[in-house]
Amino acid sequence: MTLMWATRGQNWGFQFLDDGGELDPLPTYKQAFANKTEVPEFVRICSEFTAARIMDPLGRSDHSGRVIPHDFVLRGKMAEGIHSIVDVQELIWPLVAEKYEEIWDRKTF
Repeated sequence: MTLMWATRGQNWGFQFLDDGGELDPLPTYKQAFANKTEVPEFVRICSEFTAARIMDPLGRSDHSGRVIPHDFVLRGKMAEGIHSIVDVQELIWPLVAEKYEEIWDRKTF
């Protein structure tokens, strides 16, 4: 069961906050989010993983005023029961919400 999570903060750019146990999460991330760079929210289910993007549930935005997206790549038990944006908000977001609350408005990451 793994969770890969990438996002940006109020003052810092896009980062992997959890690498899903991969030494280099970027290839998996690129595969999971291929053709979805401009899609604000989605869930993609395939045999290798479930990929999902949600906009920040609290509507937080970066210094440019853009609402912050949260990108997830889920495997194993972490992906079970994830079929919709609501599932991600209810099942995955609570796992990362506290960590994000602590770091989103840092000056740098």
